[in-house]
Amino acid sequence: MQRITLLCVGKLKEKFYAEAAAEYAKRLSRYCKLEIVELPEERLPEDPSLAQVEGALLKEAEALRRKLPPSSRLIALCVEGQLRSSEDLARTMAAWAAGAERGLEKRLVFLIGGSFGLHPSIKAEAWAKLSMSPMTFPHHLARVMLLEQIYRACQINGGTRYHK
Repeated sequence: MQRITLLCVGKLKEKFYAEAAAEYAKRLSRYCKLEIVELPEERLPEDPSLAQVEGALLKEAEALRRKLPPSSRLIALCVEGQLRSSEDLARTMAAWAAGAERGLEKRLVFLIGGSFGLHPSIKAEAWAKLSMSPMTFPHHLARVMLLEQIYRACQINGGTRYHK
């Protein structure tokens, strides 16, 4: 069974985001071993300077690195990432799963930054960069959207009617 981790900066505070994420996590339990790790977002003043944002992102990147499982393949969610269709993500995840079965990869790790994104250094370490859309979304919603797309990919790969 494929092992997938979501490393997320920030906690889901709104009940509706938490409920949606929990629903997709429950659905995914049939297809993969999913782990969601939440790390605290660095506190910043109301109107932070670029240097303050840079410092906070660097601290968050260090915290993310400490939580990375061994032998993981990183996928950073970021605006400059590649846009993929649901079918393409499904094909890619199937290839990752096949590699894991042969012992090539142990875990797929998706990185979701906080409200200011991810530090460039952690994005540079990622095997792939994925963009959900050229539009801007709250990072909490991005988590729900990613979980839904992972679930959709599993459904596509399973040949179900979920994906029309």
